[in-house]
Amino acid sequence: MLDIAPDHATAWLATLPVEALHGIGPRQAAALCDYGVHSVGLLAAIPPATVQRLLGGRAGRTAADRARGIDPRPVVPRTLPASATTRTTFPRHTLDGADVRAALLDTVVRLALLLRSRGQAARALTLTLRFAGGSTWEKTRRLAEPSHHDDDLRTAVYQLMDAASLQRGRLTGLTLKGEDLLDADQVAQQISLDTARESRLVAEAAVDRVRDKYGPDVIGPAAAFRHASSPGTDQPCGGEPHAA
Repeated sequence: MLDIAPDHATAWLATLPVEALHGIGPRQAAALCDYGVHSVGLLAAIPPATVQRLLGGRAGRTAADRARGIDPRPVVPRTLPASATTRTTFPRHTLDGADVRAALLDTVVRLALLLRSRGQAARALTLTLRFAGGSTWEKTRRLAEPSHHDDDLRTAVYQLMDAASLQRGRLTGLTLKGEDLLDADQVAQQISLDTARESRLVAEAAVDRVRDKYGPDVIGPAAAFRHASSPGTDQPCGGEPHAA
């Protein structure tokens, strides 16, 4: 969810192209652009009466108000989806090995980050492997406790991968799905005497703050390095990856 403070709404809206304003369709955007109004900031600077002449009475009033951050509609939270999915495809047929394990780790980290960004935790994970020739292998594993932490998801997914007992199967891709999701606030917080785990969770929170500030691909596990720049991921990393 994107949260903009009320006193910053107008400035944030001003940088958007006019067609990004809710309620502005292609024809209205074209009419405004013909008048030289290409951004929401320019729209907000025009007298409302002028906007009404360009777009019509009611539509013009609505557009003028929204460009100034005025929108009386109530905010209705949407129900979050019951599952979350991340995928990786391999540019060529790949045997299980370091590259596949690196791709698997990268997929786990992206799923965990997605769950934390939604404020959700998974009760189960499903791993699907796709092979050359079109065949697939799929298995689901329930977690001992609902989680959205890298460590917990990685442990379960590695167990799933080991259960596949790959021999010479040539992989073309893999899909990891977090299922039976629940609100993370509903997960019981247990006191842990495992100082190493607690340290990893503290580090995870710090890494998330770095990602929030600089982007999701600036930092990640060193073991995922060899796959980090692969064009096959559904969220490719940009630039040189930084190991953590």
